[in-house]
Amino acid sequence: MPHTTPWRSRALGATLLAVVLTVGTACGDDGSGPSASGSIKIGLLASLSGTYQAVGTEIRDGFQLYLDTHDGKLGGRKVDLVIADEGNGAQTAVPAATKLLKQDRVAALTGIVGGGSVAGVTPLLNETKVPLVGSNGRPELKDVSRVWHTSYLSDEPGEAIAQHVRDNVQGSVYAIGPDYQGGWDELRGFTDTFGKIGGKLANADGKTTFTPFPATTNFTPYFARIKASGAAAVYTFYAGSAAVDFVKQYAQSEIKDVPLYAAGFLTEGGVLNAQGEAARDIYSVLNYSPDLDNAENRAFVAAWKAKHDGSPTTYALASYDAAAVLDRAIGAAGNDPTPEAINTAIGQLGQIASPRGTWQFSTTTHSPVQKWYLRQVRQDGRALSNTVVGDLATVGR
Repeated sequence: MPHTTPWRSRALGATLLAVVLTVGTACGDDGSGPSASGSIKIGLLASLSGTYQAVGTEIRDGFQLYLDTHDGKLGGRKVDLVIADEGNGAQTAVPAATKLLKQDRVAALTGIVGGGSVAGVTPLLNETKVPLVGSNGRPELKDVSRVWHTSYLSDEPGEAIAQHVRDNVQGSVYAIGPDYQGGWDELRGFTDTFGKIGGKLANADGKTTFTPFPATTNFTPYFARIKASGAAAVYTFYAGSAAVDFVKQYAQSEIKDVPLYAAGFLTEGGVLNAQGEAARDIYSVLNYSPDLDNAENRAFVAAWKAKHDGSPTTYALASYDAAAVLDRAIGAAGNDPTPEAINTAIGQLGQIASPRGTWQFSTTTHSPVQKWYLRQVRQDGRALSNTVVGDLATVGR
């Protein structure tokens, strides 16, 4: 599945600003598309409460940063940004999306943290003919005609790091993660690829151990199982508050010296600050790091730091790129940027210059074909940071 594709650079349509300008968004009318004043209504759905509140906040702030650095406009039109809370999953995400799509009548939808939420919302997109430019992981879907993602498919991080783990771990690997759609996808990406290249799982039944979600806060019993398995390393995916609990308890456990590999969300953003020294030396795979050396990233990081404490995360980056995609698509959709016209324009964008490096949408999955990076939690001045230590596969379907 991994393959390498040469990219050529292409400049963004607007120069990123190093200093953030705070600009208010304009209010449009109650209909989708532009109003008489030339504004356009965009819906942003993200977890602003619950387990993944920190992730949802980054998604909201990443999109807002793009607006702030582009005069509050997308495609030359002032944006009326309507924000709704996704909560902990599809049960709360679907009603919130229904309001955005049917009552607020947004021209496009963005955000969404949970893969299960995406699956739940997709039928609504087809019913209302509104495109989603999502900015977090999602599962593979049968119908992606109105579904686009600037982040990744949820099985791709594990797929991208599997060869590295196989090459660098002498022995079996224990796989563990949360028991819900995102966890199933994230761990399957690793275990399927790892098995195909000759890797062996240390789990007693040869299958991933899944922990109840969101109920599991004590991981000590699972660490005892890992110890008994004789695993030479552990591969995992957790995010949000669950990631903090897992990492802190791991560092105090009887397996603290067993190397820990993970999808990058385990140590991404504010959770790394909460984990502190417990996270030191953890290896992770991700499509972004704030220390990437390119012009787009330097401008993006400077703009983020002018407005926020700390460095931007992959969540903020993907949402920022979602705004960039909508900026170009709305601009290309003509004088009447209807949801259908915007959706068509997204499919014609081609390569996109980004702080993560140049990427483009897959024509089959509508998710990015992009490079993945190996990172390690290391000292960076007075703080710990996810430092890029190597390139992994370029993945896309």
